[in-house]
Amino acid sequence: MAGVIMLIRHASAGDRQSWTSDDDERPLDKRGRRQAQQLVELLKDYPLGRILSSPALRCVQTVEPLAAARGLVIETADELGEGHDAERLIATLDGADVALSCHGGLSDAVCGERQKKGEVLVLDGTGAVRSRLRARG
Repeated sequence: MAGVIMLIRHASAGDRQSWTSDDDERPLDKRGRRQAQQLVELLKDYPLGRILSSPALRCVQTVEPLAAARGLVIETADELGEGHDAERLIATLDGADVALSCHGGLSDAVCGERQKKGEVLVLDGTGAVRSRLRARG
């Protein structure tokens, strides 16, 4: 039986241009923290066995409340970072119920759909978008 893959674009993390440090260290802003918390409720009806995240702080912080609520450990994966080949990683997840916290652009490559910050695309076993869920913050 095919698993469900949830592509989660990281929540709001302020303005990239005004951040002066390493962009991987840019944290969620106040709105982003609210969006991250809302994911717990948005995804309550979906099975979830693993949570993988880009190592970027904003991506990890986006799924921290979800991981805590589900009793799961966040696994960081360099492949989910900006400019990496996440599609290869996703191909290895067939059959798993997994959430992937990632950056904008991954959904374009995987299923031809754009995501807003804090939005979840739930993919079926074929990679087609089954539903869209959005944390508003």
